[in-house]
Amino acid sequence: MKAVHKIFLIVIVGAMVGGGIFYFSQNKSQDKKETSSSTHAKHEHKKELYFCPMHPNITSDRPGNCPICGMNLQKAEEGEKPVEKKEGEEGAVPGRSSFILSEERQQLIGVTTTQAELRELSREVRASGKVAFDPDLFTAIEEYRQAIQSQAQMSKSMFKDLREEAQQLVKSSETKLKLMGLNDEQIHAVAKKDADAMNLLLPKGMVWIYAEVFEYEVSGLKQGQGIEAHAPSIPGKIFLGTVSSISPILNTPTRTFRVRAEVPDPENVLRPDTFVNVKIKIEFGKRLTVPLDSVLHSGDQNFVFVVKEKGIFEPRMVQIGVKSQEYFEILSGISEGETVVTAANFLIDSESRLRNALKNIQKSGSSSSPEAPSSPQHQGHGGNP
Repeated sequence: MKAVHKIFLIVIVGAMVGGGIFYFSQNKSQDKKETSSSTHAKHEHKKELYFCPMHPNITSDRPGNCPICGMNLQKAEEGEKPVEKKEGEEGAVPGRSSFILSEERQQLIGVTTTQAELRELSREVRASGKVAFDPDLFTAIEEYRQAIQSQAQMSKSMFKDLREEAQQLVKSSETKLKLMGLNDEQIHAVAKKDADAMNLLLPKGMVWIYAEVFEYEVSGLKQGQGIEAHAPSIPGKIFLGTVSSISPILNTPTRTFRVRAEVPDPENVLRPDTFVNVKIKIEFGKRLTVPLDSVLHSGDQNFVFVVKEKGIFEPRMVQIGVKSQEYFEILSGISEGETVVTAANFLIDSESRLRNALKNIQKSGSSSSPEAPSSPQHQGHGGNP
């Protein structure tokens, strides 16, 4: 009986050991399958991606040529992941993303940078002009004087219409003088009985110079600013003078404002109607500025690339103000001391647009899993380079 119990116990223990071995072997086999499936899925997910450097949104899963420009598609490298800005963050540039660029690659493509600084900002306005001898101005002055006399006489009239007509004639004559370049002070001066109108035509030892300044350059011009005039007919001679008035009325056909300047001419070498080239330097004082090459333009938007720590290149929208020969004034978007790119901006911008295109492709790939295209596909491009 004891022998039967022993045999029965041995059978039970053997069955348990065999079941355990079978269970663990099945689990190990299942783990291998899952690991193999996961590895295969990762290889499936990490497909190679090729893009066009000129049109970053042109992508393919195999080498080829861009259907737009014909350039060879380049393989997208891993390891340099874009540093994303938050959705709707102030200063974000549509169609572009931040990214990291190693120092080696920066040197390879010739990236240079500078800091946004407060600088003395000035601009030089160039305009064509002439030495004024304006018979029409003399006539306009006489008409204005006669209108004032007529108004004085009609002020005592019992007829309201005559008084209003005389007043309107004075306003009309005054507007005509403003259109010809006289300011309010000069107009009031010629209204006096003892004023010499000829002095406005040919002042003694002085000449008037009329300069026609385009409307987009007139901002910053003020009475009393210095001018420099050069007459091609008198080579080697420079005439210095002062702005005496700026016409408040735009000359519509030429889109210019007339600037009148008083220039000393003790030798009387500047003859009436002599053509002159005029330069006027406008001083704006200290302004926050960046070099002209730092600012990129896309439609009506202006942006720069700000270089941050660890080689992060961030596209940043800016509002620009005055433009000088070398610098843009920055009204908003960046602060003093921030570093901006000054060279290789085209390549940096292309890389930024590429990163944005890859980001959009990854987003669309995470929401759906379409089959990879067998040839370059035009998925829209982020503007001409």
